[in-house]
Amino acid sequence: MKCLLVGSRFFGATVLDGLRREGAAEVVRVVAPADDDRLALAARAAGIELHVLANPKVVPGEAIPEGTDLILAAHTHARVSNEALARSRLGGVGYHPSLLPRHRGIAAVEWTILEGDAIAGGSVYHLADGWDAGAIAAQDWCFVAKGETARELWERALAPMGLDLLARVVRHAQQHGALPAQAQDPRFATRAPMIRRPVVVAEDAPGAMTALVVTVNGPDRPGIVSQIAERALGFGASWAASRLERLAGEFAGMVHLEVPHANADALADALRGLETNGLRLVVAKSGAAGAQRGLRGFHLELVGEDRLGIVSRLTRTLAEQGISIDQLLTEHVGGTAGSKPKFRVSAHLLAPAGLAADALLGRLEGLANEMMLDIALDERAPGQRAPGQRAPAA
Repeated sequence: MKCLLVGSRFFGATVLDGLRREGAAEVVRVVAPADDDRLALAARAAGIELHVLANPKVVPGEAIPEGTDLILAAHTHARVSNEALARSRLGGVGYHPSLLPRHRGIAAVEWTILEGDAIAGGSVYHLADGWDAGAIAAQDWCFVAKGETARELWERALAPMGLDLLARVVRHAQQHGALPAQAQDPRFATRAPMIRRPVVVAEDAPGAMTALVVTVNGPDRPGIVSQIAERALGFGASWAASRLERLAGEFAGMVHLEVPHANADALADALRGLETNGLRLVVAKSGAAGAQRGLRGFHLELVGEDRLGIVSRLTRTLAEQGISIDQLLTEHVGGTAGSKPKFRVSAHLLAPAGLAADALLGRLEGLANEMMLDIALDERAPGQRAPGQRAPAA
């Protein structure tokens, strides 16, 4: 059976090695996000044809060679397009480190720890419309050890589980010419969006750490993120949070690294050494941030038809109440034939402790009603930026 592997980094390379050793399938091509990605290097070393994505967010149909039986996704953040799936006889499956439909999203392992789950698991699911929402092809579970970090859980149990589950699905497809499929129950679906701090179940914080906030922008090219990650790893830094995007041909983003205090200056110098070919980096250093006292945290979401002045009016209203914006994200969502895209604002706010939640909601509801927006306001502890659930404005 001929398989195409799309993925990245250590897990993608490990899956490639496991498939080759098992011999149940022939990997005819590897799809990776960058030339210097660990999976790309492993493919070259094995003499396997490599396709590097021009757009790291989408796997196009042209990446899938004729005669492909199955697409396997292993640690990929690129969406496999419908055209690509149509070129594969059995479509595609991917591994997700959670018991789907629980913890759908980019930070499934972290949210397993954050939610205090006693049991974790992994799922091989059919690639389809919607993130991590396809039918289940195989699933397994494990206990979560007390005090275990997300990384420890991944390395101890969830990564090996992923290798086993993917191999199991490949063998089934080879023997039966089809894939198992059990629909997910949406009643039990939860979200696992990117979080902005390392997650560990423990009472004591790690030793002296320094926070580095790296701002990077420049002409987009493969390997930028990989170069930052490799330098961070080399100095013992953890990747706490990031927001990275390609905008109008330019790469731009911010990365929060937590590095042992003794290594902070050396890592900052190493990162600044990446300023070549138009790439620009600014590294800001501070002590590990703690919770801000005397403030209340709120998560705000506004959704409605796009119109001039939404952000301007919102920020003015917040400033009048003495509220700081800890995080502000905006995006256009939806937009199909016959319907206009919606404009969405998602913000984490820091408000004076004396400000009543009802008073804040009343001011924001007035703005939402005036501009015909749906609103949700959810109180969160400062630093906890989990999204609230949207509800229609009154």
